[in-house]
Amino acid sequence: MQGNGEDQANDNRLPATARAVDVASPFDRASWFDLLEAYGFAGRGRFDAKGSAENATAWLPLRLEKPGDYAGLTNWYSFAIRPLFTGEGDRSSALRNLLAKLRKRAARLTLYPVGDPENLVAALRGAGWWVKAAPAGDRHWLDLTDMDHDAWWASRPGALRSTVSRKAKKGVVDIQLLTTFDDGSWAAYEHIYAASWKPEEGNHALLRAFAESESARGTFRMGLARIDGVPVAAQYWTVEEGTAFIHKLAHVEDSLKASPGTLLSAALFRHVIDVDGVKRVDFGTGNDGYKRDWMNRHDPLWRIEAFNPSRVAAWGPALKAFARSMLRKRP
Repeated sequence: MQGNGEDQANDNRLPATARAVDVASPFDRASWFDLLEAYGFAGRGRFDAKGSAENATAWLPLRLEKPGDYAGLTNWYSFAIRPLFTGEGDRSSALRNLLAKLRKRAARLTLYPVGDPENLVAALRGAGWWVKAAPAGDRHWLDLTDMDHDAWWASRPGALRSTVSRKAKKGVVDIQLLTTFDDGSWAAYEHIYAASWKPEEGNHALLRAFAESESARGTFRMGLARIDGVPVAAQYWTVEEGTAFIHKLAHVEDSLKASPGTLLSAALFRHVIDVDGVKRVDFGTGNDGYKRDWMNRHDPLWRIEAFNPSRVAAWGPALKAFARSMLRKRP
């Protein structure tokens, strides 16, 4: 999808070699942003903001929402949006350069979800933006550190371990784990999702394309649970450089007594820890209560709103944003 006007001049696209400074993620790759653009999530046009300094280049994929108003190129599947880099030079200065250059075309910038806002907020302020950062959501993840599967499992709530033990002994649920994409298995997942408690959401064609590309990379993991041969629960994960990412899960409501989703989760955790050797599992965005049973870490997600003081169009939205923030802080 191509934008109009000034955004058609964006000839610099995020290179495949760009990456974040810490944990690798499928949501940092150029191919992910290309998918979002291809499936209509680039708003009025995609713009890969770029800045350089001392042998480092910073990148930030954005979408144009309306003239002068930019946001991170994300959708509801995205776990985070953050700067990406090429080169090993002065990355902090490269990021400030990116944000200073962005002020020439943007009145407002919105980024969500952001995991750790500190460096990004500092860079925005250093580049002359007015910045508001506020908690807006949650992220649960598992830090295995030196734990193997058995040590981690022993640390989980007794009720969860008891449920898995009791239900597994009954032998009602059959578990299948896949490491490559399969048309029939994906069709089963889509059928389960349609019959689940999950609200209709997302873009099934995009998610399928994402799963197929992850399968080609060797990172695809999928689990199906069946009762009497009928698929009743499904989960889609990926693994990458020591981290497992839980993307989608669903189960059929009338199968709850057999706990197929719980048994499927237990099987996938065992696989990614024992077979794939991950040291981290990321449950993505959302504060669903069941995530606490499986994870041992919790962090807030942040929404960053930045306003360009040199653009009159930014003054009103900035005043409203900061006024709301002040009102919430009043006793």
